[in-house]
Amino acid sequence: MSNHDNPYGGTGGQMTANVSFGGPGGEAGSGNGFAEAAPRASDLIKDTSTASFAADVVQESSRQPVLVDFWAPWCGPCKQLTPALEKVVREAGGGVKLVKLNIDEHPAIPGQLGIQSIPAVIAFKDGQPVDGFMGAVPESQIRDFVKKLSAGGGNRVEEALAAAAEAREAGDQQMAAQIYSAILQQEPEHVEALAALADLLFEAGQADEARAVLGRVPEAKKDAASVAAVRAKMALAEQVAGLGDPAGLQRRLEADPVDHQARFDLALIRNAEGKREEAAEHLLAVVRADRSWNDDAARTKLLELFDAWGMSDPATLSARRKLSSLLFS
Repeated sequence: MSNHDNPYGGTGGQMTANVSFGGPGGEAGSGNGFAEAAPRASDLIKDTSTASFAADVVQESSRQPVLVDFWAPWCGPCKQLTPALEKVVREAGGGVKLVKLNIDEHPAIPGQLGIQSIPAVIAFKDGQPVDGFMGAVPESQIRDFVKKLSAGGGNRVEEALAAAAEAREAGDQQMAAQIYSAILQQEPEHVEALAALADLLFEAGQADEARAVLGRVPEAKKDAASVAAVRAKMALAEQVAGLGDPAGLQRRLEADPVDHQARFDLALIRNAEGKREEAAEHLLAVVRADRSWNDDAARTKLLELFDAWGMSDPATLSARRKLSSLLFS
């Protein structure tokens, strides 16, 4: 996948990342784990001049909205407004940029735009001024202004999620991690991106880092389906980890086909691997050979798996028919 395909990659998004995938013992944010993509401060906020205004503002606004802060060193309200502007722009994580112009040193541009008092903020999109405000407005008003200006950003997030999913399907886990991290830089509580990044970490053997990412899910959204799926996957893996080596269990069965414990444990492993039909067949074999084994554990576990798989799942339908045949024939 190229940066052109990635809505958060390349010069347009100005997202940078140092991500390496699957390093042993890596930690999130380190060279051996997933580092969150973070825009550089110089990319988001800069000073401009008459000579560089066209490049810094007019051309750059074709990539994302650019706020121009017209100020002067002697302007008291400017000193109140600028820190709040910078804070909100950083929070936006690349959704907008801030360019500051000292009108004392560069009076031509404000003169052309009709700026008669400061502080003044003009927003540019696609090379044109589209909105603005004057005075040292409260931070909340600046935040609302930026949100309004970057409306439609949700579509970019959806595009990025699709691009990340495409990267995962193609086996490019590193690209997927970079995109999810870039989304989280802009929307730190985006549940789908958090769940997907946690899943990537877990698959890379970084369970602790995966748990840390899931810990960032807002309390009100901890039961979201995508989050629950990752938690269930992790819990099942922990359960299966204590069951032993599947190859060893298979050898035990070959040596003793009525080793019901080995068959039962192998069924749990196959289910964890997504091999539902094979898992069901092992449990059905135990029921067929000795339904009373371990207090009817094989049938009980099979019913639990039906609930987990869903009533309409093909594996459930097939195994339920076979179980009924065994029980009532």
